[in-house]
Amino acid sequence: MSNNSAKSGFWAYVAECGRLLYWIYFKPFTFENWLRDIHPGLKPKDNPFDKRAEFLTNPQLRRYARQVWWLTAIVPILAVLLVAPIYTLTSGESFNWFRSCAFLAGWFLGKVLDRGDNKNRVVILLIAALFNIILPAQFLSGLTVFVGLGILSIVGVGVVGGVAIGVGLGVWLGVVGSWAGAVAIGVAGSLAVGVSVSVSMVIGVVVALEVAVVSTLAGGLAFGLAFGLSWILGVLRVYFWLPELLWTLMLFLSSANGKRVNCLRYLPPRFDELIILPLPFMEQIIVEAYQENPAAARETINYLTSSTNQQKVAARAIAGIAIDSLNRCQRLSDIVDIAKQLAWIPSPPPKELGTVFPQFLDISQDVRASQEATSPYRQYELLNTPISALQEISQSLAFGKNTFIATNFGSIVQRWLTILETARRTLEETAKQSQEIRQVYIAGNSLDPATAKDRFKGRIDIFREIETLAVSESPPILLLYGGRRTGKTSALKYLPHRIGANIVPLLVDVQGAASATTLKGFAENLARQMSEAARQLPRKLSLPQIKASKLAEDPFPALQTWLTEIEGKYSNKQFLLCFDEYERLSEVVKATNSRAPLNFIRNLLQHQKKWILLFSGSHQLSELDDYWSDYLINTRALQMSFLQKSEARELILQPVEDFPNIYELTAVDAIIKLTHCQPYLVQLVCYELVELLNRDIRRNQRQANTAQATAQDVQTIIPTVLERGDQYFRELWTSLEDSDRNLLRRVIQGETPTQQDKGVVRKLARKEILTQEGNAFQVPLVQRFVEQLLEDE
Repeated sequence: MSNNSAKSGFWAYVAECGRLLYWIYFKPFTFENWLRDIHPGLKPKDNPFDKRAEFLTNPQLRRYARQVWWLTAIVPILAVLLVAPIYTLTSGESFNWFRSCAFLAGWFLGKVLDRGDNKNRVVILLIAALFNIILPAQFLSGLTVFVGLGILSIVGVGVVGGVAIGVGLGVWLGVVGSWAGAVAIGVAGSLAVGVSVSVSMVIGVVVALEVAVVSTLAGGLAFGLAFGLSWILGVLRVYFWLPELLWTLMLFLSSANGKRVNCLRYLPPRFDELIILPLPFMEQIIVEAYQENPAAARETINYLTSSTNQQKVAARAIAGIAIDSLNRCQRLSDIVDIAKQLAWIPSPPPKELGTVFPQFLDISQDVRASQEATSPYRQYELLNTPISALQEISQSLAFGKNTFIATNFGSIVQRWLTILETARRTLEETAKQSQEIRQVYIAGNSLDPATAKDRFKGRIDIFREIETLAVSESPPILLLYGGRRTGKTSALKYLPHRIGANIVPLLVDVQGAASATTLKGFAENLARQMSEAARQLPRKLSLPQIKASKLAEDPFPALQTWLTEIEGKYSNKQFLLCFDEYERLSEVVKATNSRAPLNFIRNLLQHQKKWILLFSGSHQLSELDDYWSDYLINTRALQMSFLQKSEARELILQPVEDFPNIYELTAVDAIIKLTHCQPYLVQLVCYELVELLNRDIRRNQRQANTAQATAQDVQTIIPTVLERGDQYFRELWTSLEDSDRNLLRRVIQGETPTQQDKGVVRKLARKEILTQEGNAFQVPLVQRFVEQLLEDE
């Protein structure tokens, strides 16, 4: 029983050594990870006996050291015993057993002595020197013994170099002087280099050329050529690549007809983690297998990425899967699902997919949002965004320089456009036949021309004045100010559509730019937003690319140079640089402890004559820190106030084209009175009225073709409006000082402001909360909120 146990233990040990040898030459990444588990500082090139002090506390390290010893000591002997007969049979020449065995004996003795400490290595040198003294110089045996005892035992190059050089020298000394010897030492040495994940192919080839030249001088041309060629082939691992190539071809040809997934576990990288030369068809097999079994294909890609040197194959496979999946979208539901299906693809994606692929995922998410909308009309409207995005991609591909991306994505764009446009036409017909009233009012975010279309009403006087001032001989700084949600940002977005083509508005969201904590970050964000704004214009402009190195070196001089380049490219244009939420520049000044952004603005005003500045915010300059007045000189203020009654009436009755008349005249008057034509509140009240009417239609409480909102309905929805607009009302309330709030409480209670309240009244009138007299609220809805707030207190 004990004999059987000992035998099984012996063969298990041999199997471990065999696995170790396999890992060394075919799975170096697995080998490195395994060594890291044994000891954090252990590398394949290390001699584990250098860490013998840790053997007692680390039995795995001790076991590995012994396995390394046996491999480096025994494998060269076995290799010589195997190669010598083959060499004799194939070449007809005799094998010099004496030289080879002398070396191997010295080699083995050296390995035995090397298991000790550094004192033993001194003994090795003494023995080697003694052999060289005893044996005449003309006898090569003295040299072979010195080599066998000295080389690796002294320097300890680890198991990779130990096995390779031991085999190479053992065979070479048996056939020394012949081309076969050169091939033996070349193959062994190059495989030792080729298996190292830390040695590049270029270095290996350079070493080959240098050693080949030396070998040619020492051993002749045939020897040098044989050695150099075998070394290069070994570094490139051609000896392994040829059978792997045949194996890949066999897998590809035998796995057609939907059986690609069965090949994944047998791909060469599963057995050889270090393939230098490319293998054909691998990415094609993975792409086709993905359609059969996505999980298996993804696992293969993860393996290639994390456990081999085949990252390029993995990247090409990902690109192929992405393109193939996008191509397979034949229905609207396919487009909706594709973003979720391909969410596993890393961001940023492989370079083969460029910047186009992420845009398709965004389009898929937009289509999903459209399908989840509550009404056919809203679904129809939301499809405009992805359709516009596809049209932009189509234009960019037409002028792009990457033919691979253009040819692969161009057909996908056209197919998706056809699907979405068909769906949009269907939804439009469905919306027209629907009994419910179309929900077209947008209460909340600023209006975007791409989606809101003609919902933006009025402000003609603002647009006209901006254009007049911009084209004047000495245009001032424009300051567009007004309360929250009065439509300032919406006006800036619609500005390119409402003024002449010779003026180019470029909108910058300072709130976004102010998130930067460095001047470089702020400048980069500013340049990026300006370039993006130029691409979003009705007539798109492509601004020159700013030099990132100059921007990093000195941001604002780089910006000034960039602006000059823009002027030169579009010499017939004037540029209107619009800073929305401009007050946030104070945060940049504070975060960077520098007024460089304001100095840049002043320099722009003084020296860049083609540039006009527009600042938009909820504060006038008098409400900001004193230093602002030093920079914004010659400012013209434009107030964005309430809509005119005619504009508000148009917004209520005709928010979009062909909108039905759903209001009684008394309801329209009630809306105007309740909101005082504040645009956000008009949209909010109308939104809730449509929701009320549709609920009643669904409950059969009103007839779809005759349902109209009444003045009573306007009163009914006031609590809902106050609840939905709570953020707007609370922002307004919290922005006030205690003295402001105290006066509002007194007005609610029916008191009349005194002479001492004159300053507060003037301030609240400027904020459009109280009338000039100070005895009434301008917006009844705001009064209702304050009354509700006081009741809750």
